[in-house]
Amino acid sequence: MRVGRRPARRTSRLLAVTLAAAVLTACGSDGYEPDGPFRPLPEGAPPEVGPPSSSAPVPGEPAQPGAGEEGGDPNVVASGLSVPTGLVLLPDGSAIVGERDTGRLVQVFPDRSPARELMTVPGIDTAGDGGLLGLALSPTYVEDGLLYAYVSTATDNRVVRFPLGGTPNPVLTGIPRGERHNGGGLVFGLEGNLFVGTGDVGDPALAADPNSLAGKVLQIDVFGRPVGAGPVHSLGHRDVTALCQSVVPDPEEPTATLYATDDAAEGPDALDRVTEGADYGTVAPLVEVPAEEGGLGGCAAAGSAIFLGALDGQRVHAFTLDGTGAVVGEPEEFLGGEYGRLRTVVIDAEGALWITTSNRDGIGTPAEDDDRVLRILPPSAAGNSPL
Repeated sequence: MRVGRRPARRTSRLLAVTLAAAVLTACGSDGYEPDGPFRPLPEGAPPEVGPPSSSAPVPGEPAQPGAGEEGGDPNVVASGLSVPTGLVLLPDGSAIVGERDTGRLVQVFPDRSPARELMTVPGIDTAGDGGLLGLALSPTYVEDGLLYAYVSTATDNRVVRFPLGGTPNPVLTGIPRGERHNGGGLVFGLEGNLFVGTGDVGDPALAADPNSLAGKVLQIDVFGRPVGAGPVHSLGHRDVTALCQSVVPDPEEPTATLYATDDAAEGPDALDRVTEGADYGTVAPLVEVPAEEGGLGGCAAAGSAIFLGALDGQRVHAFTLDGTGAVVGEPEEFLGGEYGRLRTVVIDAEGALWITTSNRDGIGTPAEDDDRVLRILPPSAAGNSPL
């Protein structure tokens, strides 16, 4: 694995900016008891599937990788899903997961209470590697209850937004659509603007073209309007499957560093530290991951740690950064081969990682209970970095 040498800022805990949200209505007094503010859902409450059981486990510490116990794997918080791809965390400790192939949104819980089906996002085309490819919560979710999704249609890739149970409205349309390299990364920045990761749809010339939306990291506001001179924040990417940022908290002016996973069809995959205006067809990546260890589909950053989910590599890669942003020490990995293909990686307020498997994507070999959502404490030195 080759490590690039581009500078980066020291980062700290990824806090409320990307995780800021309200919560769904409570599930009842017998099972999981969320914390935090509550308000009625817009346009009606979603249906429940398998109401929480009174015998649900008591919420506790996330499991260690490889841990086992009678009655089930404590690492697994949900199972029986279909290619869970997008995942966003709510401040009550639960998560909303999007299924790539069905467009379903499902709420899952850290104590393994039964999942709740929330809605299905309509109009999704799953040809090639398309589908529901990314999720983000509105930075003002407490007030507006909106979710953002990156989806493939029969004619384009696009960003839509909607309240739970509501109709998706287009935010950004016309992102090129192909059989492969459709992108899907979404994350809100500190100023409330949305970063969107797209793919080159197999045509590197589009990634190099500043007038194309393909192979880019875009920056738009919540209405889809370009930020600054245009929506293109960086160019020259192959397939930005995930975006993450690490925030340095400061009462006066917090700062954030943006990262992108770049999944290549051939050759090594990359982790880029995204700089406005940079062309990553020429800029060296922060890290390169060999193809057999890659298939990068997830990114989580906090403190001086970055975690990458690998589909082909069937593991999580962990990297530690020093105060200058350079990678220090040897890269680490965990969960190698234990759960198959690993995609989305998100870090919660307790420092635990939520990870989705992708064994029903037509490439993996699914187990009986796939696909699954895991929640674990990272065992690596990177995972022990201050959050």
